[in-house]
Amino acid sequence: MLKKLAKCVGEYKSHAIKTPIYVAFECVFDVIIPFLMAFLIDEGINKGDSGVIIKIGIILILCSILAMFCGVMSGRHAARASSGFAKNLRKKMYHNVQDFSFANIDKFSPASIVTRHTTDVNNVQMAFQMMTRIAIRAPLMLIFSLVMAFVVNSKLALIFLFAIPFLGLGLYFIAVKAHPIFEKAIKTYD
Repeated sequence: MLKKLAKCVGEYKSHAIKTPIYVAFECVFDVIIPFLMAFLIDEGINKGDSGVIIKIGIILILCSILAMFCGVMSGRHAARASSGFAKNLRKKMYHNVQDFSFANIDKFSPASIVTRHTTDVNNVQMAFQMMTRIAIRAPLMLIFSLVMAFVVNSKLALIFLFAIPFLGLGLYFIAVKAHPIFEKAIKTYD
């Protein structure tokens, strides 16, 4: 199923590829900013060194601007990729409906077909957009944050390593409990 849906990305592949790249850079800047803030406080404010304060302050402003730019660009490319994906999916579905036999036309009501062309495609479009942004951002943020935690204090960062399996189990439990609810919602749409 995913291979069939992936073909619908079509001419919007470049946008779909650029989105995770911008998300990765946004994550890097988001993780570097607190590290720079700590350095600013430790080396600039506590020691009263105005040169360090100005230099790190400028770097912080640049990192914030670059993080914002990467966030905007990832959102822009994700929106273009998901909109193009939905357009191509609707087009394929429309052509597929045109090839229905009379038995299939009697089997699927026009209301069901319209629902699939609107609601279902919109849901798949939103899932595609979330997948290209949030599903990429969350693991990258976890990895980059862990790396920075070890850079700051490796002994304290070990606590995060022990917490990750518990968080994973919690997420798995939530997903298992939520899946039947989503199944009911999909059947209700139909």
